[in-house]
Amino acid sequence: MCLSIPGKLVEITNQLDETFRTGKVSFDGVKKEVSLALVPEAKITDYVLVHAGVAISIVDDEEAKKTFDLLKQLNALEDLGASEIN
Repeated sequence: MCLSIPGKLVEITNQLDETFRTGKVSFDGVKKEVSLALVPEAKITDYVLVHAGVAISIVDDEEAKKTFDLLKQLNALEDLGASEIN
């Protein structure tokens, strides 16, 4: 099963041009480096849906928070353990 997780874009870390960018996304405090190539319009503070290290879409803030809260309740975020914080 594939799962995409919403997170908040907190920093643009590398930008070759308007399309090829990477950034740090926070998943309730756990930060991961992700590709932003599929969401060139994403800006800091946007919530993005991340799958396999790639932000695949921008999502509504309220819906992202609801989804993330539900995933936390289901203990579905164990793979984002604190040992992986960047």
